[in-house]
Amino acid sequence: MKPQILIACLFFTYTCLAQSSFEGTIKYSMKMEVTDPVAKKRMEETQTKLNDPATQAKMKEMEKQMNDPQFKAMMEANPQMKSQMEKAMKMAQGGTMGSMMPSSFMVKLKGINSLTQMEGGVMGGMEILNLTEKNQSYSIDRSNKTFTVLQHQMAESSQTKPDVKVTKTNETTRVLNYLCTKTIVEITQNGKTMKNYYWTTTEIKGLDLTSLSKQQVGRGNQSMFYKDIEGVPLKMEMTMPEGSMMMEVTEIKKESLSDSLFEVPADYKEVKGFTGKY
Repeated sequence: MKPQILIACLFFTYTCLAQSSFEGTIKYSMKMEVTDPVAKKRMEETQTKLNDPATQAKMKEMEKQMNDPQFKAMMEANPQMKSQMEKAMKMAQGGTMGSMMPSSFMVKLKGINSLTQMEGGVMGGMEILNLTEKNQSYSIDRSNKTFTVLQHQMAESSQTKPDVKVTKTNETTRVLNYLCTKTIVEITQNGKTMKNYYWTTTEIKGLDLTSLSKQQVGRGNQSMFYKDIEGVPLKMEMTMPEGSMMMEVTEIKKESLSDSLFEVPADYKEVKGFTGKY
């Protein structure tokens, strides 16, 4: 599953939460599975190669090269690339492809703004700051004191208008003891269909999806159906030809948050990174 797809799915999912009177933190667990036979075979081959002693030896040698002064100087010029390479190297040496994927994320909400913090995998430590009042989002790297401006181009990039079907069901479940109702959303575009399942609740005052459809950043596929979904999603499953992604709320905590969390620190340097456009 491509990182751009993951980031886009997450972005449109948690941006909706920022349009509320809720202030606090919501934590989601994440699980991804590759089901496409070709992609699955490729991952298995990569896993086998990673476990090979010769590959592990090369990884260790490459890690030594990263300490070379000239190489370090080159990496220092691109802190975000340096950070991602270091994480990828560490996980590759561990010999597991699964460890490269995020395991959870946390959304901090205050007013109309949100800060999302990724946990685990190559994206671990990555933060996305969404300032709705400015219609702008940023990727924050606190370890290197840098930030990247995220440009909302996914919505405008599609030439073919997708066919969207929203079906509300009578199926219910409970997540953290909140009663949730299942809604099925099918998006067909360019011959491919992505099916999403949302279990939403109306029992949390101040949180809902409908306001996202009014945002400028919500002009993509999701904005077409957010207005038709009632409540806030506590459990989500997204399926596509390549695989599936499951997200479920594990904690909801109402608390006062500092305004400084929702600002780009003045001493941070702007850099261009892998997620500058999505």
